[in-house]
Amino acid sequence: MQAVQLLVSFDPELYGIIFLSIRVSTAAVLISFIIGVPIGVLIAMNRFPGKVLLVNVVNTFMGVPPVVIGLTVYVLLSNQMGLFGDLRLLFTPTAMLIAQVLLAAPIITGLTIVAVQGVDKHIRHTAVSLGATPGQLAWTIVREARYGIGASVIVAFGRLMAEVGAVMMVGGNIRFQTRVMTTAIALHKGMGEFQNALALGMILLLISFIINSGVDFLRRGRGLES
Repeated sequence: MQAVQLLVSFDPELYGIIFLSIRVSTAAVLISFIIGVPIGVLIAMNRFPGKVLLVNVVNTFMGVPPVVIGLTVYVLLSNQMGLFGDLRLLFTPTAMLIAQVLLAAPIITGLTIVAVQGVDKHIRHTAVSLGATPGQLAWTIVREARYGIGASVIVAFGRLMAEVGAVMMVGGNIRFQTRVMTTAIALHKGMGEFQNALALGMILLLISFIINSGVDFLRRGRGLES
């Protein structure tokens, strides 16, 4: 009951945590979309030496533990030993954004490859026979694979919203600066402040429900067009 009261009271700190989580994850997904979809389409539509190896590398990064990504970004941004330490990005929302992009981009790339490769080959042959240019062919294939690509974005966003290890490592869980829902839940649980943790948990459950509904909507939309 107190968790619900915290939500309806519109506590500034609580909602600041919520909005920071959504803002960072949304920005990371948008950047990952811009990076991952073109790469995924290029890999899926072309034959070249080492393609199987490259796809395996992408699939490997899809399942890489978040703490490994967090450690990598931490080392790169560290003031003492990092290549980019002079930028002083460690323990900032930007560092969290970088870590989340490294998590989301392989997911979107890998699922885009699967979506594009799943397009009926007759569509490609028909477009080529009608004289489609490479750009027109790619656009046609992407249109056919749009539901799968859209699902990849939703899945990546869900992964980022639930992520705690990497953002904790590079963000530092600093109050009013880098504290997001997952790291706040871990902190409040450790301090015995279960109502705060439950309030944030309820928001994460709501977001998870919306994400799953989105995936189901795309799946149904694809089924209706089949």
